[in-house]
Amino acid sequence: MILKTALLGAIGYVGYKFYKKQQGSHDAAFATGQSTGTNFAKVRDAGPDAMADKPKGEWSKVDQASDESFPASDPPSTY
Repeated sequence: MILKTALLGAIGYVGYKFYKKQQGSHDAAFATGQSTGTNFAKVRDAGPDAMADKPKGEWSKVDQASDESFPASDPPSTY
C-alpha cells in the first residue's frame, strides 16, 4: 500500500514538472515566437500578427492606430 502511494506521488510529481516545463515563460499577450527580449516594459509589437489571440472581427485602420499608440496616454492622431 505504501509503495503504491509513493509510486502515485512520483508519477504526479513528474507530471507536474512536465506541465510546468510545457507552460514555459510565455507572456499572455505575445504571439508564438514573439518575446520581450530585453524590453523591461514587456510591450508587444503592434498589429494582429503579434497578438496571442487573433481578433474576431476585421482589423481596421483605427484598430491599427490604437494598437500602435499603446501604452502611450495620447490617442491616435488618425481620427
